[in-house]
Amino acid sequence: MALPEKIKNIIFDLGDVIINIDVPLAARSFAQLCGQEETEVLELFKEKELFRQFETGKLDEAAFRTYVREILKQEHWDDAAINKAWNALLLDIPPARIELLQKLKERYRLFLLSNTSSIHIAEVNQILESTTGIPRLDGLFEKLFLSYEMGLMKPDPEIYHQVLLEAGIRAEETLFLDDNADNIRAAAEIGIHTIHVQKPTTILDYLKDYVA
Repeated sequence: MALPEKIKNIIFDLGDVIINIDVPLAARSFAQLCGQEETEVLELFKEKELFRQFETGKLDEAAFRTYVREILKQEHWDDAAINKAWNALLLDIPPARIELLQKLKERYRLFLLSNTSSIHIAEVNQILESTTGIPRLDGLFEKLFLSYEMGLMKPDPEIYHQVLLEAGIRAEETLFLDDNADNIRAAAEIGIHTIHVQKPTTILDYLKDYVA
């Protein structure tokens, strides 16, 4: 781990770093709605690359919902039902993590880099506001780098190069936290310092020396 004094910038992943998530809950919710097995729904989503297409912006919200109806053969589903099932994986945002970000912001440039979708970001903002009173994620970070806006997903090395370029920061002065080992490995390979966030340890533990 890089020493705090060497770091000027910190990039955070979103899921299971800032907000707790349970990814299988989305497939489970869709399965319950359509009466199919969770594994069957998940296989269909993987086969059709639903996550990747939506989270790289190849599908907008309307096209995503239409594709879900088509894949699961549920033409009668309304938008709200699909959004609710898709957002089922989003759990809670512990207030202590937000307090940590606010302290870190006094000393470091903070950025968010997430493989995500517009529907998820809207829901995260609602959870954030109900939990902390902060209406939007961009109130916590200098800039949000979101896969669906960038047309790229981690662990593609290009996404890290683009973040460094757009933020005007140097890899050797930057720390990246993510819960996915492949994402961490790809960032480390281009010289970014990394922390692999692994439950039950949280950013409160990993970054305690950065606010000391």
